[in-house]
Amino acid sequence: MSVRAPSWLRCGDDPPIGMVNSVMGRIMGLGAGLFGGLVTASAVLTGALTAPAPSPQIALVDNTEALTSSDGSLADGQAFSPFDLQQPAIAKLDPRLLAAVQNAANAAAAEGITMTVTSGWRSPAFQQTLLDNAVQTYGSLAAAREYVQTPTASRHVTGEAVDIGGTGADQWLITNGPRFGLCQIYANESWHFELVADPLGNCPPLLPDAAG
Repeated sequence: MSVRAPSWLRCGDDPPIGMVNSVMGRIMGLGAGLFGGLVTASAVLTGALTAPAPSPQIALVDNTEALTSSDGSLADGQAFSPFDLQQPAIAKLDPRLLAAVQNAANAAAAEGITMTVTSGWRSPAFQQTLLDNAVQTYGSLAAAREYVQTPTASRHVTGEAVDIGGTGADQWLITNGPRFGLCQIYANESWHFELVADPLGNCPPLLPDAAG
């Protein structure tokens, strides 16, 4: 059986315009589909390559037991005399640190400045609660660590750090503390002091924050 070629082909004429448009439309449609697929694939690949890595998960400890003074916890705005040994936050300080703070408090009082302790010794549970709260406040563990140490690193937990309150007391202690062995440790915490001055009364350089 023979197959006859279209009349326009036998005569050497141009193909009908409708057929041309139809063929071109199909070609363009296939091209658009192929191009769209390439664009989509490229976008997916680019997104996979440039998507930021997920932030590490922060494990928070759910402390279900209420903190009390036995943990070294003080109510907001509360402060104690460094001579109030009824309070665990004071009584559980390192004896050498406590003596230095008491001596400094007496000297400050002679100049009309009342020195109090707003935070002293802390239990590990109390320190963990402070860290958890800081993570929620600042949004990440890294940001929280600029202000709050972990329980294993905090010198409050070992009784070797004290936070000072009282109008002008922290500035007085920054100036006069080294002669009692007391030094400000962090540039962003003018109230935090530790017994780290050398025998000549020299303090180590300030750290920018608790993260070091």
